[in-house]
Amino acid sequence: MSTPAGEVYRIDWLPGSDVLRGICHCGAEHTARDPVAMWEWMLGHPEGHRPAERTA
Repeated sequence: MSTPAGEVYRIDWLPGSDVLRGICHCGAEHTARDPVAMWEWMLGHPEGHRPAERTA
């Protein structure tokens, strides 16, 4: 599977835990313990997550 140019998906392991943190190309973040659940969240874009609203 390929992603459109410019889309970067990142998943980090949070040291000292069994938690994964996913950061979508839109800036939304999500944490999960199950890698499959994390990828489903990532690849389900935009359903299930939206970019965080920024305040000025």
